Amino acid sequence: MSNVNLNEGSARSQCDQIVQYMSAGYSLTSLDALRLFGCMRLASRICDLRERGYDISTCRIRTNTGKYVTEYTMRT
Repeated sequence: MSNVNLNEGSARSQCDQIVQYMSAGYSLTSLDALRLFGCMRLASRICDLRERGYDISTCRIRTNTGKYVTEYTMRT
């Protein structure tokens, strides 16, 4: 039995949306990705994009409530 990813098309589409958004100069957090693209696994999509050769930086930021989240930015 082979390992088949039934969500591969969806992941690819999310990656395309994320690249377009970040290429426009916007940064992205997991909550942003969920709200904008329905993406619940942003870290996985970022990993996919890095494997494609995109240069994406990772930064931990502190929110207004004092919690830390990861923010991704595409380097130009």
